[in-house]
Amino acid sequence: MIGRALVASALALQLVAAPAMAADEDCNPKKGLLKLPASEPWAQKRLDIKNAWRLTQGAGVTVAIVDSGVDYHPQMQISKIIDETHTNYRDCVGHGTAVAGIVSARYYAGVPFHGVAPQAEIVVIKQSNKTEGDVAKLVNGIDDAVAAGAEVINISVRASDQPALRAAVQRALDRDVVVVAAAGNVTGPDDEDVPAYPAAYEGVLAVGAAGPDGRRADSSNAATPVGVLGPGVDITAPWPGRGYMRGLEGTSFATPYVAGTAALVRARFPKLTQDQVRRRIIATADGGTGAGAGAGMVNPLLALTAVLPYEEASAPVVAEPPQPALPPGAIAKAPPRDQRAVDVSMAVGVGVLITVMVVGALALLVPLGRRRGWRAGRVSGT
Repeated sequence: MIGRALVASALALQLVAAPAMAADEDCNPKKGLLKLPASEPWAQKRLDIKNAWRLTQGAGVTVAIVDSGVDYHPQMQISKIIDETHTNYRDCVGHGTAVAGIVSARYYAGVPFHGVAPQAEIVVIKQSNKTEGDVAKLVNGIDDAVAAGAEVINISVRASDQPALRAAVQRALDRDVVVVAAAGNVTGPDDEDVPAYPAAYEGVLAVGAAGPDGRRADSSNAATPVGVLGPGVDITAPWPGRGYMRGLEGTSFATPYVAGTAALVRARFPKLTQDQVRRRIIATADGGTGAGAGAGMVNPLLALTAVLPYEEASAPVVAEPPQPALPPGAIAKAPPRDQRAVDVSMAVGVGVLITVMVVGALALLVPLGRRRGWRAGRVSGT
């Protein structure tokens, strides 16, 4: 990992993965497994990704992976590859293939691994051929991703704060791109208090690593202002050679779980801005405590289903805002009770009732009087 010397360097950057990810100069990444055990990786079960697919699998959303390239893998479909290193598309580290696979690997029956957003369109930007690279190529890679129409950019890289990098990230944000970046790993005392960039820039969704219990991994950098956590311990992912790698660790591999979630949210809510997408993912996380935990573990299903309250400046807009209150006097008050009118009405009602009763009685007695010649009736004795 890059320690304090990284901050002073104008060019150095590093992929945010465990040191075992390194590859030699002959482009021979570490060998992976050709077949996985039948059990589903814990990260997929923990995030309940398949349940989220009932709503969307990310179709129509373009995700850019700015990383170490990508190798062919039967579960992945890559739409475009841009090589900033001019060394060809191959992934000589394994890092970029794993990250791209976590975002988008297709689901196949009988294969325990799958990505978060398997229908998303993937653009791979190769910015490095090793575990370390040139920040200028990272800057160009971010610009390439924006030019390629990316709506989400995954940056599993840490670097120092530099004006060119800051400007590139801001250009992406200004173009309504969700920028998701790794919070960085801590490998020793020299880098435990050094924030990672571009993750630490305002507006970027910074991702820390968590284990199966949902807690921040000890190796996840707490100096970076983390938004949410993603699975970043004992991770399984596609690997060069058409295989898979198990036991991956680092915020590099937590980041694509969140980038994939961002793709799902953008597909589900296409009218949300990048800032609203970022806030929605943070607002629907599982909850976290302690430095570097942010809002806790990302929750794809809740990010797609929650109806969030409308708050103009501090919350994402998904539910319709409440209607404004009516102005005073818009609804007239009920007039006071007119007791005199009530008394008159009751008197008239009683009078009508008496009249009806009198008319009814006359209608009965008059015919009877006529039959008797208006004579009084007889009284019989006992």
